[in-house]
Order: sequence, then C-alpha cells, then structure tokens
Amino acid sequence: MGLSVECGSVATEENSAADEDPRAGDQIFDTGVAHMARVYNYWLGGKDNYAADRRAAERVLEAKPDMVHGVRSNRAFLTRVVRFLAQEAGIRQFLDIGTGIPSANNTHEVAQAIAPQARVVYVDNDPIVLAHAHALLVSDPKGSTTYIEADLRDPEKILTAARQSLDFSQPVAVMLIAILHLIEDSENPAALVATLMDAVPPGSYLAISHPSSDLDERGAVVAKRLNEMVAGHVTFRDRDEVTRLFDGLELVDPGVVRISAWRPDSELVARAPGSVWGAVGRKP
Repeated sequence: MGLSVECGSVATEENSAADEDPRAGDQIFDTGVAHMARVYNYWLGGKDNYAADRRAAERVLEAKPDMVHGVRSNRAFLTRVVRFLAQEAGIRQFLDIGTGIPSANNTHEVAQAIAPQARVVYVDNDPIVLAHAHALLVSDPKGSTTYIEADLRDPEKILTAARQSLDFSQPVAVMLIAILHLIEDSENPAALVATLMDAVPPGSYLAISHPSSDLDERGAVVAKRLNEMVAGHVTFRDRDEVTRLFDGLELVDPGVVRISAWRPDSELVARAPGSVWGAVGRKP
C-alpha cells in the first residue's frame, strides 16, 4: 500500500504537522475533541492529527494492538474494490463519501490509473480533510476530481452537489468505506443508503466496509473507548446488519465477508488481520 510507518513509531509521535499548522487556529472545529478521520490518519502513520486524536487512537490500541493493520487492510480493500469497479465492471464515475484525509491509493488514483477519464467526487464533513483533498487529490487531466463538504446524514445535499460533476444517467459507484459505523441506528443508515442508491441508475454499484460487532470480541471495548473520546458515536454491526444495507442489490461474489477475504491479491492479503465486514453490490 506504500505505507511505511509502523505501529510502534506512530505511537511515540509527540507532535504532528496539524499541531504546527498555522491554519489550525482558523479551523471551525474543536481540536481538543478527537475526530474519526484524524484518528484513522494517526493509525495510518499520518501527521494530520491533533493531541486529542492521538490520545483516542492510543486508547484503542491498548485494547486492540492490531488495529493499525486492520486499518491498512481497509485501505487495501478500497484499492481492490476500485480496481474491480474500474477494470472489470467498467465504472467511470465514483461518489466517495467519508473520504478521510488523503493517504496512499486514493479512489481517483486507482480508478484513473485504469481509466484516465474517470470522474470522482469526494465527500467529507471535516474541514481539514477537504483542505488536504484540494491540495493533494490532483486529477488526471482527462478525468476530474471534485470535493464536497457535506455529511452522509444529508444525502440530498450530497446528490445535488454531485450532479454538477457526475452524470446520473450513467452508472455510479457509491463508496461508503468505513463511514456507516458513524451513523447511529436511530439515524437509519439503511434509509440513507437507499436514498443514495435510488438516485443512481441500474448498473451502479455500492461498496461498503463496516467495523464488525461479531468478528472480534474486543470490538465492544474498541467501540466504548471511541465513544468516550471521539466526537459523535460509533456503532459496530454484525454480518446480518451489514448485509441488510444491500437490500435490493445483487451482491458481487464473494458477498459480505471479512475485508481481507474480498477478492484478495494473495494468500498473505487473505490472512491479514481485521474485524471489518466488506462487500460490493450491483443495482439491477
């Protein structure tokens, strides 16, 4: 995946680029409260995080030391999914919601390496994510990348803005990678997914990865610690709950599986640790 920072080295990092960024004081969010996108950035060895993010990340690592490897498995899953969609399914439009801070093998990089004309719309609700996206996610000139500051809880806003860049008469891949666990049951994640998929034509795809409540007994501890320290609330879900998010869609083989088992590139990838469900579905 092109990531070189190991778990031990990120754990000893005291300062980050975010702490030293002169724009930090201008941010409209509270840097004293951890945000999931920046916690993930820390686990991936990035510098775009604050002390609160690092404290939350380390608390989780105390309970689940292999979390870093699981997060990297999630990035590898994203890469394999986008490669499948662009190369095998012929998808040329991607709506990536919950982008996160740019890392290795971002959606547009993988897609445009296969189809330079691919169009990608990134969506996130963290201003620091969008600031980095504008600077780092540079499109192939034959295609395009666009960035929307919006929340998954407002799918109509996302769709309205995305229509300025994507042609909704042609298939679109909706990417919900490690984002739906930030939506509580009371916020009806299935309805949010359905709204997005109702807006795209037949032949479109939905890709989801979702932390599980039934693959690792440590999941409950991880969720509890995140909920104590991170803005918002996380809800881990079991395989049946994740499968229901694909209602009305045709699951692509091998269905809803541990992300390391979704079309792995090698036996080593298939054995990678991680307690995240993943799947891709096609709209008939």
